[in-house]
Amino acid sequence: MISVSGIRGIVGESLTPSELVSFAQAYATWLNRERQSQDSTGSPAAEKPKVVIGRDTRPTGHAINSLICGSMALCGCSIVDIGIATTPTVELATTAEQADGGIVITASHNPVEWNALKLLDRNGEFLTQEQLDTLLDIFTQQQFSPAGWQTVGNIEQKQNCNSEHISRILALDCIDTGRIAAQRYRVLIDAVEGAGSEIVPELCRQLGVERIETINCSGTGIFPRNPEPLAKHLVATVEALKETACDLAVVVDPDVDRLALVCEDGSLFGEEYSLVACADFYLRYKKGPVVNNLSSSRALRDIAEKHNQDCHSAKVGEANVVAVMKQQKAVIGGEGNGGIILPELHYGRDALVGTALFLQAFTRWREENDLNRNLSDFRKLFPEYHMAKKKVRLAKKPDNLDELINEIATGYPDAAKNTLDGLKLDFPDEWVHLRASNTEPALRIYTEAPSLPRAEQLAEIFTREITSRIDSL
Repeated sequence: MISVSGIRGIVGESLTPSELVSFAQAYATWLNRERQSQDSTGSPAAEKPKVVIGRDTRPTGHAINSLICGSMALCGCSIVDIGIATTPTVELATTAEQADGGIVITASHNPVEWNALKLLDRNGEFLTQEQLDTLLDIFTQQQFSPAGWQTVGNIEQKQNCNSEHISRILALDCIDTGRIAAQRYRVLIDAVEGAGSEIVPELCRQLGVERIETINCSGTGIFPRNPEPLAKHLVATVEALKETACDLAVVVDPDVDRLALVCEDGSLFGEEYSLVACADFYLRYKKGPVVNNLSSSRALRDIAEKHNQDCHSAKVGEANVVAVMKQQKAVIGGEGNGGIILPELHYGRDALVGTALFLQAFTRWREENDLNRNLSDFRKLFPEYHMAKKKVRLAKKPDNLDELINEIATGYPDAAKNTLDGLKLDFPDEWVHLRASNTEPALRIYTEAPSLPRAEQLAEIFTREITSRIDSL
């Protein structure tokens, strides 16, 4: 699976040592070409490209990290290895180190047998489709440029990136740790044994959370459940929340770019509403447009309208959302999977800054209303929409996907159609989005409606629409 969301595969099957080395060489070659083009504008030509590399806790991560670091060094890159780190931490470290690029070794929410290379540019942002296409051309043509023995790069270890990330979040003007501490919160944290196992509890401690309970925070990399933070995967988390009598649970995925929250009664706040609540809070401090993706809830649009701001939608994928955010000068944005992007900090999905914004939002509401009010009450403030998310697993992406989508679209002449990313059908009170996944061999079906039964009914209808048109799955 190759997309702006990374180069992903099952280790030992589709993601082999030779593939990894080739991609590392292609990326190093691309960085060298980028630096050469910058040298023509006055940048010091003698410097080697610098690359920041971090990884999540997957058992395959250490070996892949060694392979990638060595391969990049042998192509003349200077490596800053920051060890186990979240995706947003690597993004921030890339700019802090004034590096030419960065690599995050993580397959995010994919199962443990998967791993991936998330490739960043000098701004600590995902490569655009155009940049990725150039890199893939280098990879396909095997046009690598290994270094001579005199110009092999060095590998440096750096250990304090977590603390730097937390410090930058705490320095945001809208974050007031004293007000958060006054609430005396009890918070359960579930990091699914991933890269957030240490940094998320430490962030909450420094934000002023009084009591922190943890589940799946030993950092083993052996996921105790499906790592995607969906309701059906969080049964044990909900049980732990009730047993510890916490006010809420903070749940992140293995690389900590997605934030999900669980209310004190065990109900899910909803991944879609992580961004919605953070945007509602942040727009009180800084006015401007907001951006989500086409698979995100209409609730963000409603919040933007409440603050007299515009809401724009992009193709699914962090790089696509960031591009629209820059174009529209958005002040906050993200994706409906719990990915929150705050340009004031950096252009990357960041569950850590999302946690800080969310706790501050909940705190402000409690201060203005009733300090004894619960998170489940806070959730009722927001527009009530319900989503259903399904996927049709495939052996490979159908060659006739565009034809299939067009055929489905013709059956709904009354819907507003958007083909920017697959097919989105907008009806007055509901919508359906069909698209090929960027991260796994599957077609995704997202629906939203005023009630959950209707959203699920829509998802079933369009699942049948798709499967009836595909000869073999």
